[in-house]
Amino acid sequence: MAAAGLIVAAPRSGAGKTTLTLAILAALRRRGVVARAAKSGPDYIDPGFHALGSGAPCANLDSWAMTPGQLDAVMGEAAREADVLVVESAMGLFDGVEGRAGRTGAAADLAARYGLPVLLVLEVSGQSQSAAAVARGFATHDRAVRIGGVVLNRVASDRHRDGIARALAPLGLPMLGGFPRDASIALPERHLGLVQATEQAGISGLIDRLAELGEQHLEMDRIVAMAAPIAPRRGAAPLLAPPGQRVALARDAAFSFVYPHVLNGWRTAGAEIVAFSPLADELPPDGCDASWLPGGYPELHAARLAEAARFRAGMKRFAETRPVHGECGGYMVLGTGLEDAAGARHPMLGLLGHATSLARPRLHLGYRAARLLADTAIGRAGSVVRGHEFHYARLSETGEDAPLAMLCDARGVALGPAGGRRGCVSGSFFHTIASVPVGESD
Repeated sequence: MAAAGLIVAAPRSGAGKTTLTLAILAALRRRGVVARAAKSGPDYIDPGFHALGSGAPCANLDSWAMTPGQLDAVMGEAAREADVLVVESAMGLFDGVEGRAGRTGAAADLAARYGLPVLLVLEVSGQSQSAAAVARGFATHDRAVRIGGVVLNRVASDRHRDGIARALAPLGLPMLGGFPRDASIALPERHLGLVQATEQAGISGLIDRLAELGEQHLEMDRIVAMAAPIAPRRGAAPLLAPPGQRVALARDAAFSFVYPHVLNGWRTAGAEIVAFSPLADELPPDGCDASWLPGGYPELHAARLAEAARFRAGMKRFAETRPVHGECGGYMVLGTGLEDAAGARHPMLGLLGHATSLARPRLHLGYRAARLLADTAIGRAGSVVRGHEFHYARLSETGEDAPLAMLCDARGVALGPAGGRRGCVSGSFFHTIASVPVGESD
C-alpha cells in the first residue's frame, strides 16, 4: 500500500509547526502507525526532533537545491516504508526564493508537485476571528496548493477556540484541533535555532507529553484521513558522489550537521561510512581513504578540540595523503584558530590558513550555488553543487589558500570566491545539499 502524506505549514516561523509535527508523529507512533517525517528546505536541527518522534531518520526535501529527479528520489525513499509521511514546512508555506515555478525552496512547491494537502497551523495568541481571514488568504492564494484543514496553536480558552471555529466555518476549512498555551512544551533555542534534540535530557518525556496532547487536542483520525496517497515517481539522479570508498565521518556533539540523503547516497554508491569522535580524541579510523568534518557546534567545544592531541596529530597525518573536507563548523576546525563568543582563541588543526571568530557574530544565511575551481572531495573542477549557508561565524583571518569555489546566491548574483583548498584539504562555510547533474542548468 502506498504511503499517504501531508504538509504541516504555517504563515510564518515561530507558529509552533515543529511542536505540532512532533505531536502528530508521536501520537501516530503510539497508535502503531508507521509514521515518517521530512523537512522542507535546509535544516539540520528540526529533523533531529522528528527522528525521535517517528523512530526513523528524517529526510530533507529541497525544491531549490535538488533537481526534480533528485527530489523524487529523496521523496520516494522517505515514503518507502511509511504509512503516513508528515512533511514540516520551513518558515511560512509560500516562503522561498525568486525563481522558476516549482524550484523556489518553498513547501508550497512540494504541495503542488506531490498533491499533498496542507495542515495549516495558526498561532492565535493575540487574535480571534481574524485567524479566519488569514486562513482564507492561504486557501485562495495558489490554486495548486490545497489547504486540507486548520489547527490552532496557543489557544487561551474554550471560548477563544469556539469563536475562531465559528469564524472558520463559512470557509469550508475543517478545524482539526487546537493546542492550548503551555509553556512546559516550549523547546529551548540558541543561536542556530532549537537546542538539538540529543542535548536535551528530558526529550523522551516531552515527546510522550506531546503524544498525549496530540490525542487530547487534535482530531487524529481526521488528520490521517486528510493525507493524500503519494504516487511513486522514478528519481535516478545522484545527489552527491562519495569522497571515497571508506569515509571517516566526524560525528559527535561538535560535528552533527550531515544530511541523511547525503549519507544514503554514499552508501548506495558503495561507500562505507565509519564514524569517529574528535571530542573523544579519536583518530580517523585506519583504512579510510577520505575524511569528512561536517558542521555543528565546534565553537561550544573549542577548548576540548584544542586539547585533543591524538585527533589533531591523526588528522594532520591523514591529510598528507588523503582528501579531507570540512563544511561550516568543520571548515572552522580546519583553520588555524577559533575565537569563541567570549573572545578566547583556541588553536585548531591548521590544515588551512584561515581563522574564524564568534566574538562579533554576524548572520550569514541563504542558498548558495558553488562552481568548484579544482578537483576536491565534493566534486570535479567546473562542476556545480548547490547548498546553503547558516552561520554567525566570520573569517578573522583569510589566510592565503586558493579558493575552493565561486559562489552565487539563489538569484544568481555573484558572491565571489569562497572557502579554501591546500593539498588534499578543502573546506568552506557552505553546506552541500546536492550536485547539479551534468547537462542540467544550475
